Amino acid sequence: MRQLPEEGFCRIAAIIGDKRRNIEGIFPVSRSEWYAGIKSGKYPAPVKLGARLSVWRVQDVRRLLVEIGHGKG
Repeated sequence: MRQLPEEGFCRIAAIIGDKRRNIEGIFPVSRSEWYAGIKSGKYPAPVKLGARLSVWRVQDVRRLLVEIGHGKG
């Protein structure tokens, strides 16, 4: 399983994975499920770094993993 960095930001591929680029994610949901969860408030909102670049705070993703019982991330 892929590990998150200690601090900073991560892109969506690090969270949910990307089969085309052979990246294993740490959270087993599809991209559409992830964005629906953001909209409903279930998953953390991204930080926009540009018009086409969204990232997530590592501490927010780690908190989510602890809340759902997947460990420390």
